[in-house]
Amino acid sequence: MKAVVDKDVCIGCGLCPSIAPDVFEMGDDGKAHVIVSDVPAGSHNDAREAESDCPVNAIKVQ
Repeated sequence: MKAVVDKDVCIGCGLCPSIAPDVFEMGDDGKAHVIVSDVPAGSHNDAREAESDCPVNAIKVQ
């Protein structure tokens, strides 16, 4: 499973790293960044929750 953040859409609210800190972090640019190439098995649900809770739909998890 992979996670992707569309930085053109991201507003930097910080919700995703608060939900899935093993997958996302806030970068120096104020936008969310994916910090793993593959989402760890134990973080799949958190990554999906971050995707569904993102207020601007900037996260895609596949």
